[in-house]
Amino acid sequence: MTTTEKPLALRVRTKDFALRIIRMYRALPKGGEASVIGRQVLRSGTSVGAQYREASRAKSPRDFISKMEGSLQELDETAFSIELLIEAEIMPEERMGGLAKETDELIAIFVSSIKTAKKNNKR
Repeated sequence: MTTTEKPLALRVRTKDFALRIIRMYRALPKGGEASVIGRQVLRSGTSVGAQYREASRAKSPRDFISKMEGSLQELDETAFSIELLIEAEIMPEERMGGLAKETDELIAIFVSSIKTAKKNNKR
């Protein structure tokens, strides 16, 4: 994959992630704690792709790092909400496992990208 293909692939991947979050939200039980946690995960999970798009148009390396860190924060919140949904037995782990795995993979990608950007910015 070339340098220009990587950002495009991540752009598609974060959009697909948002769509998976939307579908998961629709499958949640209605009302109660599921509703509260569901709205939170819907907000945080769908904002990752939007913030990544902002990062791809950053005006400076510092701006890029800041926007990527914002995306990472949203991913962390999403991971926490998914854990709550599973551990509170609102959604079965079998049903949430793929989404949890994708969240963890995206976190790893964003952490790596931020580290690289910070290293390159020091030069």
